[in-house]
Amino acid sequence: MRTTGSREVYRNPWIRVREDQVELADGSTGVYGVVEKPPFALVLPYEDGGFWLVEQYRLPVGRRTWEFPQGSWTRGSTGTPEELARTELAEETGLRAGQLRHLGHLDLAPGQSTQEFDVWLATGLTPGPTAREITEAGMRHEFASETQLRAMIRDGRFTDGPSLAGYSLLLLDRGWAAPSR
Repeated sequence: MRTTGSREVYRNPWIRVREDQVELADGSTGVYGVVEKPPFALVLPYEDGGFWLVEQYRLPVGRRTWEFPQGSWTRGSTGTPEELARTELAEETGLRAGQLRHLGHLDLAPGQSTQEFDVWLATGLTPGPTAREITEAGMRHEFASETQLRAMIRDGRFTDGPSLAGYSLLLLDRGWAAPSR
């Protein structure tokens, strides 16, 4: 596939959508929509055999969802992927990580978006104040044992794709070990 042209069709402070004209291997042409978003960090805050989760209302799906803390830099802010992970963890949960270990780098939805994310395991947690953005005003955080998290995944209460991918990286890192009780 070869891109022969591109035009912006929408932009706001958080997202850009472009339409690419493409030529396929057989010579036929088509249109491809691409969503451009900045990279984000996803943090698995782990202690005492479980994880700190956040729950918030997600407008696109019209309901509250449980997920691991995650987010991108606010407009005008920059830093390293690790600094972003530490910032998001503190903003959303108030927790500060004594240790932060990189578990992997993933594509969010490579068939439609440029967005990528880094997954981090946070341990050695200490509490502090949250600093949630205005769009996160209704967010709450709660501790779930790993057994509870697995039950939430099985019964459809924990459905966030990046969070599930991040948890999969942790399981691979552990060698698929069962959770300690």
